[in-house]
Amino acid sequence: MLNIILFLIIIGIIVVFVLANRQPDDFRITRTGTITAPASAIFPHVNNLQNWEAWSPWAKLDPNAKNSFEGPSEGVDAKMSWAGNNKVGVGSMTVTESRPSDFIQFRLEFLKPMKATNIAEFTFKPDGDQTAVTWTMTGINNFMAKVMGLFMNCDKMCGGMFEQGLASLKAVVEAGR
Repeated sequence: MLNIILFLIIIGIIVVFVLANRQPDDFRITRTGTITAPASAIFPHVNNLQNWEAWSPWAKLDPNAKNSFEGPSEGVDAKMSWAGNNKVGVGSMTVTESRPSDFIQFRLEFLKPMKATNIAEFTFKPDGDQTAVTWTMTGINNFMAKVMGLFMNCDKMCGGMFEQGLASLKAVVEAGR
């Protein structure tokens, strides 16, 4: 009986290994929201990392997270580091490119609960009296991320957080805060 259980465990591990290796080597998560405001009114809420507290979905997951800021207050080389509970972890983000009212790119470095380096981008596309704001994150799927992807839908989970963040950003901007 013990040999059968051991055999089934080994088969299970092999199946997980094979399925994980068939997962994509990289990922892309993207969501878009529409805000009734010009891009110039929205841009500072994203470009200045100290403004994220008002709309970031992760700020709401741990209001006691310790945030620190380095470099300029906004634009290229502005950096925010955080250390929070197990829902927000430990990491930092640094603005690597910033084109006013058009595009912002960040390097995200996660240290806990898992190490990863990803790229996040915001684009701002005017559409009449509204602006379409697109939030995208891309990165490499290491083996552990591929295994996790077998058991949870990372696009749905992280994309849902992006949707919440865009809705909060909309509320903040449209309220004139």
